[in-house]
Amino acid sequence: MKIATKEDVIKLIRSDAWMMDILETVQTFHLPDCWICAGFVRSKVWDALHHFKDRTPLTDVDIVYFDDTNLNVSEEKRFEKKLLALQPNVPWSVKNQARMHVRNNVDPYTSTVDAVAKFPETATALAVQLNDKGELILSAPHGVHDLFNLEVKPTPYFKISRERMKIYHKRLETKKWKTALV
Repeated sequence: MKIATKEDVIKLIRSDAWMMDILETVQTFHLPDCWICAGFVRSKVWDALHHFKDRTPLTDVDIVYFDDTNLNVSEEKRFEKKLLALQPNVPWSVKNQARMHVRNNVDPYTSTVDAVAKFPETATALAVQLNDKGELILSAPHGVHDLFNLEVKPTPYFKISRERMKIYHKRLETKKWKTALV
């Protein structure tokens, strides 16, 4: 399958029963402004571009949502436990982006997509959701060029700050993407 557009990514995800099962499970919780992001999408595309037969293992499946009426971390943990009960082999991580600005020491995010746009790397600033109509929606605030070209670059949000760029470079080092993308 050729991967050249956002629609191709959506087709790629829709053709993956494991990913669709995860999206359908998450959708049943009806969390506000809820998406699955980062490596869930990036790894699928990179695996396809590399023609890998086996899925690259994910350290976590990042569920992100935006609920400024309940900023309690225990709520996120409660959702993780419920998800784990439904699918115990998935490494769930649930984060309410309405509170993550405090942890990240930045201005408040306005939505989940706003938070995703401020992730460190353009190729990771991606999110997918299954809406109530059963449609897959892909959010790629910085486009998909870097994703398709296996390029890891800082998002504009990270480029403007020396401190954020330190975080970006540390992630490059720990994720070992430079050697994995060769």
